[in-house]
Amino acid sequence: MRTLQKAIAVVAILFGLVTVAAGARVLAGGDPGYVVYLPLLVFNTVMGVAYVAAGVMTWRSLERGQGAAGAILALNLVVLAFIIYQYRTGGAVAVDSLLAMSFRTVIWLLLFGGLAVMVGRGAKAGRNDE
Repeated sequence: MRTLQKAIAVVAILFGLVTVAAGARVLAGGDPGYVVYLPLLVFNTVMGVAYVAAGVMTWRSLERGQGAAGAILALNLVVLAFIIYQYRTGGAVAVDSLLAMSFRTVIWLLLFGGLAVMVGRGAKAGRNDE
């Protein structure tokens, strides 16, 4: 189970680093090829740092990692719902932004789900890794 925990942590950290790099590139003037909704860009760039932190927490503790992943998932769901609303009401949100935010949300759903299963198995086995 520790191997899966470490794998999830590494995915979260790498995903965070890629997110920060992509956001920083666009914030520095790079052209992503579509209209940028600045509040979403800033949110995602900041969340990239949170993704790295969640990965570090996951590396150290299943329970803390699960909590961090759950918080990230919840925030991503709220922002996804907001940008879907913006898009449907004619806001300046590109389809590419919707797809990217959907992808981020699905990734964190999978990471959270994997951690939840592992925490549940650990609790059944009477294990506490903190």
